[in-house]
Amino acid sequence: MTEPAGKPFLYVVVCAAGIAAGVSKLITAAQERNWEVGVIATPVATGGFFDTEAVEAQTGRPVRSAWRSPADPRPFPPPDAVAVAPATFNTVNKWAAGIADTLALGTLCEAAGLGVPIAALPCVADALAAHPAYQDSLIRLRGMGVRFGDPYSGEPGPDGHRPEFPWEAALDLLQPPARPA
Repeated sequence: MTEPAGKPFLYVVVCAAGIAAGVSKLITAAQERNWEVGVIATPVATGGFFDTEAVEAQTGRPVRSAWRSPADPRPFPPPDAVAVAPATFNTVNKWAAGIADTLALGTLCEAAGLGVPIAALPCVADALAAHPAYQDSLIRLRGMGVRFGDPYSGEPGPDGHRPEFPWEAALDLLQPPARPA
């Protein structure tokens, strides 16, 4: 597939959290900021955490969650940046440890190794966020250059309402894409 000249390509990595249902907000915001978008999801996330058909229609590309065979063409060009939203406890810890047992994790490990800008918006319950392994993972990933948004637990605030997930913060954390000259 040939990409339009000058448009940077953003990989959006989606993990299995309830708020993943809103990933279309991130895709819309990215497209409005001149990004082409491809979505890579953890295998669990594709099991009903978001509407994969709607996302495929929105991006014009398949949602990827499994490795392709060597004979298959690459469905996405190389990324200019990666946004991980929502980034779960499991994904953050495996990624920091270099575990690449899914396409999503393999992609994150490779992107970090290539120096691709990466922004992550954690969605982790407070009890899990307090775990020492998670704190160590954040330190390691920050040391690799990953930019993290504010923690989001999904818990209702004092007024009883759950705050909105800050989808666009992932884009704000990334360097602005290069505009065509």
